[in-house]
Amino acid sequence: MTRFTETLAAWGTPGFEDALKREVERLDAGQLPLQQALSTSSYVTDSPHKVIIIRVSDDAECIRVKAGIFYSGIIAGCSCADDPTPVSEQSEYCEVQIQIDRKTAEATVVLLAD
Repeated sequence: MTRFTETLAAWGTPGFEDALKREVERLDAGQLPLQQALSTSSYVTDSPHKVIIIRVSDDAECIRVKAGIFYSGIIAGCSCADDPTPVSEQSEYCEVQIQIDRKTAEATVVLLAD
């Protein structure tokens, strides 16, 4: 389970968004639903991803954040010597809902439909 302890500690302060961005950007691509969101490529790269905060809300139980993630993917070929598929990164973007439990800092990240 992913925990966003820095983000929870920064809740209600001017540093909240920066803390959230740092913690999400530190996650491996496999911990985010990036593969499911690919639209122009077939495999998520290990290149760093960038996060933008779109909306934040909360209640007594949790903090909810709608965020956009910019990342890269490639079109994976067969790796044959005569494979004409160029290996170049493609820009990708998706939106996610991040929910952070206000007591435990446990976070879930869910892909939002277009």
